[in-house]
Amino acid sequence: MRLKIVENKSGMTQYVAEELIKRLEANPHLNLGLATGSTYIDVYAELVRAYEAGRVSFCHVQTFNLDEYMDISSDHPETFQNFMDRHLFSHIDISRANTHFPPIDEHADYAAYDELIASKGGIDIQLLGIGTNGHIAFNEPGTSFDTKTHLIHLTEATREANKRFFNSIDAVPCRAVTMGIDTIMQSEEIIVAASGSKKAEAVRAMLKGPLQEDVPASVLQLHDNVTVVIDREAAHLLE
Repeated sequence: MRLKIVENKSGMTQYVAEELIKRLEANPHLNLGLATGSTYIDVYAELVRAYEAGRVSFCHVQTFNLDEYMDISSDHPETFQNFMDRHLFSHIDISRANTHFPPIDEHADYAAYDELIASKGGIDIQLLGIGTNGHIAFNEPGTSFDTKTHLIHLTEATREANKRFFNSIDAVPCRAVTMGIDTIMQSEEIIVAASGSKKAEAVRAMLKGPLQEDVPASVLQLHDNVTVVIDREAAHLLE
């Protein structure tokens, strides 16, 4: 894994955004794996600015989001599809037919999402955050490294971390559908972004800890093309 330590969250945003912009300039047909959450709001804002400035186009881009909540209505502002519309899709020239999310019917064939990704040529660049408990996407501690897209029950730690987007902890969904760890590992390249001291322990476990399913992000040690971009607060437990 390549490690890039920047001064603060703003520096992290600029670095990740510029990497994506350079790749889009070089290849306008990228397949992007997208993440949600506060880590990427500013990154998407930079992509919008690059589009408005004429630097990049998304008209040939295919996107595949990591996950989606179960058990909330499609018009709820905190579905990940609405998050992506609000922060990126509605501001760029992407075709909605080229934006993909995991199926959220509990009786759905989740393998169809992995098959769709493969049919489009696979993911060129997958964006990831990391949870304070070391989860990637919604693959919670204990998730097998060989999982494909699947339904998962969210831990209380994850629900607590996400309650800031809802009126109360009771409003945070208990279930989600997520790309599996093996699905993520099939990506050609992975960029992990994290900021803040609350992520420091998870970052250390991802980079320095033993390979273990109790820390899902540790699997990234096995991928040969991962860049980890963190600010100094998130790096403060590293030697």
